[in-house]
Amino acid sequence: MSEEELEGEGFVIKDKRSSQLSDEDTVAQDKEAEAAPEAPPQQEEAPFQIDFATFVMSLSQSAFYQLGEIPDPLTGKTEMNLPAVHQTIDMLIMLREKTNGNLTPEEAKLMEQMIYELQMKYVAKSKQ
Repeated sequence: MSEEELEGEGFVIKDKRSSQLSDEDTVAQDKEAEAAPEAPPQQEEAPFQIDFATFVMSLSQSAFYQLGEIPDPLTGKTEMNLPAVHQTIDMLIMLREKTNGNLTPEEAKLMEQMIYELQMKYVAKSKQ
């Protein structure tokens, strides 16, 4: 008997225990599970809330990494990938255009500052 179903009043109980266990083994497993100490309850942390500014900063952070401004946290080395930086700047510009009129003044200012700073650094690195 691989799966046993017992129908009660309004619910179904499905036995999903292995059919290879004897009844004695099954009872022993159930007793072990009951005797096992409970893990201490973990405090639930509030899930990280992402907002527009965090999103823009994340894109900018990756562009600074690609510019070689921020070292790789694992290796400590800096690498430059100008095509990826250009793509990130283009994404930020597109995002600015698509959100025009829907941003708070602070969000709009952050967007402008990040685009400007990345463009200046991109031009400087391109000339090297």
